[in-house]
Amino acid sequence: MAGLKRPLTSKPRSITASKKSQADQAATPPESSPVEKPRSPKLRSKAKLVSSTLSYRGKVFSVFTDTVIEPGYDHPNTRDVIRHSGSIVILAVDDSKNTDDPDIILIRQYRHAAGQFLLELPAGRIEVGEAPLAAAKREMIEETGFRARSWTLLTKYFASPGFLGEWMQIYLARELREGQSTPEDDEHIEIVRTPLSKALEMVGANQIHDGKTIIGISLYNAARVAGRL
Repeated sequence: MAGLKRPLTSKPRSITASKKSQADQAATPPESSPVEKPRSPKLRSKAKLVSSTLSYRGKVFSVFTDTVIEPGYDHPNTRDVIRHSGSIVILAVDDSKNTDDPDIILIRQYRHAAGQFLLELPAGRIEVGEAPLAAAKREMIEETGFRARSWTLLTKYFASPGFLGEWMQIYLARELREGQSTPEDDEHIEIVRTPLSKALEMVGANQIHDGKTIIGISLYNAARVAGRL
């Protein structure tokens, strides 16, 4: 009788390594291709004016209703815009008595739109065809009587560009000499000499509410501290 053959036995396969490999693959996120950021459309440098209608013409400014295709848009929008010939602001500084803490020539006047008296730097409108510096010299004489030998442009900015197309330019006036003011009939102005330190203190304490005055005083002080003046 033939001997019984022993059943073939095979070494049991280890599935641990296989399962671990699969688990590692599942845990490892697939490599993703870099995602391209959406590109911003190339903006045109200027808007395309479709139409412009004069809605109001006053003594000082005009209001236009413009239909315009602005950069980044493919359809027209309607904008009401105040057009103005521009303004100058005079930061007149008198350091003849104290070079460390010079006087700033401020004016106090009632502003109907604000409903209160405001402390401000002298300022005014540039007449059509008038050079900005000539306007600054004229306005300083009219409102304060002061004249200056030294003039420096501090900055030029838009007052409120959301609806107002008015440039404002702030001039630093130094080496002052006093004279007689010639205000217009509707101007009642009080001249207020204020040391720079006091003016800065008032700005910080929210006691000066006029934007051009806050900008002018702050820029002047920053330039002094940095040694640019």
